[in-house]
Amino acid sequence: MAAGRGPAGRSGLAYGLAAFGLWGLLPLYWDLLASTGASEVLAHRMVWSLPTAVLLLLLARSWSWIRPLLRNPAQLALLVVSATLISLNWYLFIWAVAEDRVLEASLGYFINPLLTIAMGVVLLGERLRRIQWIAVGIGASAVVVMSVAYGQIPWISLALSVSFALYGLTKKKTGLDGLQGFTADSALQFLPALGFLVALGARGEGTFTAEGPGHALLLVGSGIATALPLIFFGAATVRAPLSTIGLLQYIAPTTMFLLGLLVFGEEMPPERWAGFLLVWTALCLLTWDALRNARRGRRTVARHTPPTPAEQGPRPALTTD
Repeated sequence: MAAGRGPAGRSGLAYGLAAFGLWGLLPLYWDLLASTGASEVLAHRMVWSLPTAVLLLLLARSWSWIRPLLRNPAQLALLVVSATLISLNWYLFIWAVAEDRVLEASLGYFINPLLTIAMGVVLLGERLRRIQWIAVGIGASAVVVMSVAYGQIPWISLALSVSFALYGLTKKKTGLDGLQGFTADSALQFLPALGFLVALGARGEGTFTAEGPGHALLLVGSGIATALPLIFFGAATVRAPLSTIGLLQYIAPTTMFLLGLLVFGEEMPPERWAGFLLVWTALCLLTWDALRNARRGRRTVARHTPPTPAEQGPRPALTTD
């Protein structure tokens, strides 16, 4: 059966739509917590992520990886880096929503695939095809256009993109799957975040008990809001082809873009449209190139795969002279 077809392929598509759809809708969730500072929301997100992760590990009965991890200092060091990077990414995203800069946040995640490719060249020595070079160049020109137009570099977009790209690179080197990596990051984030919330409460500046049970439930639910897209993403990656995942990843920033434009009413002056259109052009080239090479790869495999007995047809009957 071809990859991406049949029940597994359909379920992979459904999981991917759920993951990227939820990621795209997260600005609506963080906007409900706009009365709480970004630092406090981030701390609650970290604190409530750990019990969510532990519960998921109990359901999956997945504990055997923990002891070898604790005996591997190099892997633990990488996890400290990954936890720091994703903490920075989360904070910037929550802050951007609170400051009505959802469009800039969406641009960061549009830029991310292009930046990831560029990092592969710089850090991993990967070689790019001509179309990929063109796409990266167009993406860079979009940053230049918006920097000149606004008189400043779009630092929120770049910081979100850089932190997430470096996070992905670091997670790749840890060798842990989605749930394991999420649990390890949450464990490292838990105590600093809890200490921050305790100090905040001692100063009477916390909002957990000050704004009613609904607000408290939203803060508790931030752990589930963090975990669910990650779980769905992990399920999608093992069921759907990478070309499908690559296309689905644009759902999240597209949803954020529409929310910023239509729900939060952020402005889109001509220079911002020009920057977005350049990035979208680069992504279209990148996607076309990826799909073209995926088709070539399948044809090459098909040419070198011997036919099955069923495809060969019935064998001629043996006769004796």
